[in-house]
Amino acid sequence: MIRIDDLYIVHYCHENCTPFKNIMRLEKCEAFSFASQIAKENSGKTAFWRFADFENYYPRRVELDKYLYQAFIEMGGKPKELHPLYFVLHGSDYLCNWFDNGITKKISLQDIPDHAVSFTLGDSSRYIKEKKLTMHTKQTLKSLMEQYPECDIKSFIDEVTNNGYVEVQLWDDDYLKYCI
Repeated sequence: MIRIDDLYIVHYCHENCTPFKNIMRLEKCEAFSFASQIAKENSGKTAFWRFADFENYYPRRVELDKYLYQAFIEMGGKPKELHPLYFVLHGSDYLCNWFDNGITKKISLQDIPDHAVSFTLGDSSRYIKEKKLTMHTKQTLKSLMEQYPECDIKSFIDEVTNNGYVEVQLWDDDYLKYCI
């Protein structure tokens, strides 16, 4: 049986960036300027494609973050930030490679209360195409895990995401102090 408090969340960051920064937290003009600069400096690197196409990426990200924010509140969440910091549950080889095996930061889930964190089964950006997305709190994710009593965490993630990852949205930067 998987114990949710034994799990951790992982933040990946390319070595040319600073961990725990979200471009969406910048003023729009500043975000566009920064996106242009970072896209030029990192041309051809997978993690930066969205900045090269920021004119299309930005409005989709604004829409997605608004949706996630509202959905989280409706689930009882108490976000302190309008735009979350993104993590994955228990790591992802795919995302580690996507960020060129750059900087990795972890936080134990036992250090983060239910009202400060949400989860999606797979990348939340699917919402842009599908216009629907199921979010989980720690409690609803724990209940889902209990439906897979024979699985370890990797098998569980593979099963519920079709070999993907569980995305995590951290809505309160105060919990970054628990980062290892």
